[in-house]
Amino acid sequence: MRGRRKERGSVLPLVAVGILVAGGTVLLLGRLGSAAVDRASARTAADAAALAGAAEGRAAAASVASANGARLASYVEHGFDTEVVVTVGKARAVARARRQSGGGGDPPGAMARVHAGAAGRYGPVPASSWGKL
Repeated sequence: MRGRRKERGSVLPLVAVGILVAGGTVLLLGRLGSAAVDRASARTAADAAALAGAAEGRAAAASVASANGARLASYVEHGFDTEVVVTVGKARAVARARRQSGGGGDPPGAMARVHAGAAGRYGPVPASSWGKL
């Protein structure tokens, strides 16, 4: 009987360690989920900002990025091509769009046809496919 008395309460430390591990796992999964949401939000905001920027310019790109909860980190125009970089939290996303000329020239402020190219883990959309709407 004396040997059994020494074993009493030995389960409590194991239960405490199990609760700590479960709590740590929940925190880690919460942070990973938040990072995934930020990356998706950044991609969405970058795509929308690139389209707005190609059609209306930098101010429109910044406004659309802000409306999507992002900050416009970079805006570059190369002729008809527009590239934007936006951030949401620690996530960063790049998107490109190309304005299609209407033949007769669009008046200032007119909506231009644009084609967005996704950039990121799949790489940029080849320029040869941009004209095929």
